[in-house]
Amino acid sequence: MQRWRGLEDIPEAAFFGSGGRSVVTIGSYDGVHRGHQLIIGRAVARARELGVPAVVVTFDPHPSEVVRPGSHPPLLAPHHRRAELMAELGVDAVLILPFTMEFSKLPPSEFVVKVLVDKLRAKVVVEGPNFRFGHKAAGNVETLEELGRTYDYEVEIVDLYERGEAGGGEPFSSTLTRKLVAEGDVAGAMEVLGRPHRVEGVVVRGAQRGRELGYPTANLETLPHTAIPADGVYAGWLTANGEAMPAAISVGTNPQFDGTERTVEAYAIDRVGLDLYGLHVEVDFLAFLRGQEKFATIDALLERMAVDVQRARELVAAHEGAQRS
Repeated sequence: MQRWRGLEDIPEAAFFGSGGRSVVTIGSYDGVHRGHQLIIGRAVARARELGVPAVVVTFDPHPSEVVRPGSHPPLLAPHHRRAELMAELGVDAVLILPFTMEFSKLPPSEFVVKVLVDKLRAKVVVEGPNFRFGHKAAGNVETLEELGRTYDYEVEIVDLYERGEAGGGEPFSSTLTRKLVAEGDVAGAMEVLGRPHRVEGVVVRGAQRGRELGYPTANLETLPHTAIPADGVYAGWLTANGEAMPAAISVGTNPQFDGTERTVEAYAIDRVGLDLYGLHVEVDFLAFLRGQEKFATIDALLERMAVDVQRARELVAAHEGAQRS
C-alpha cells in the first residue's frame, strides 16, 4: 500500500491504471472501527469491480485542533496504525492531507475539484450518511452527490453498523469508542473496534517499584493525545518486537505510593529477564479487572496483585482459545 502526504505526493497517472480513475473515501477514520471497516470495505469492493485503486483520504492534525485549538480529541489510533489497518482491508493508498487553517477555509466545491477531481480522478466516492466537508462543514452527502453530477463521479452511501444483538442501539462511531475507553469499558470498545483498544509508546524507566515487588512492568511514554482507559487494572497483551505476551496492565497514579503522575504500565505474565527499555511497544486492553486501590499493607497489595495476574492469565487464555476455535 502506498502512503502519500499532501496532494503533491500523489504519483502520476500510472498509479491509477489504464482507466485513470479511482474509488475514494474521505474521513478522519480514527480507530478504523467496524463502521469504518464497512465503508472502507465497500470502497475496496467497488475498486476491485472497476479495476481501479481504492484510496482513503484522511487528515493530520485532526480538523478540530485547527478550527478550535485545544480541542483535539483523544486518538484511538495514530496514523501509522490506521494505515496498517486500512492495508489489511485492501486499500491501495492512503492520502494524509495536512489540515491547515487555509485548507479549512476551502468551500465544498473547491475541495472536490482540488482533491477528488484534479488529483485522485475519482470515479466513485463512498461515504457514511453523516459525512461533512468543506469550510464550516458546509458540505454533506447531498452536496457531494450534486457535485458528482457536475464532475462525473458516483456517490455511494453506506449505513454504519449499530450495536446490539438486534442491530439496535447507538451506531458505531469514534466518539462512542472514546467514551467507552474513557470509562474503562474496554470490552465495549472492543465490540465497536472489532479488536482490543491499543495504546503504544516507548518503554521508559519509572520508579521500578514493580521490579522490587516481583512484578516488573514496562512503563510506557505514550504518544500525544492517546486515548487512555480509565484508571484501573486490566487484562490484555504487551507486544514487543512482534511478540504478543499476556499481560496485567495498570493505568493510574499508583495510589499505593502516593503517586501523582498518570502512567500506563504492563507486566508480561510469566516472563523473566525482559529488557524492554527504549523499545516501542504496544499494549492491547482485553478486560477491566478492578479500579485502583490503596491497600493497608504491602503484603495486602501483593496478595491482590497475585489475584490480578492469575485473573488476567485466565482471561487472555480463554480469549485466545476462543479465537482459535
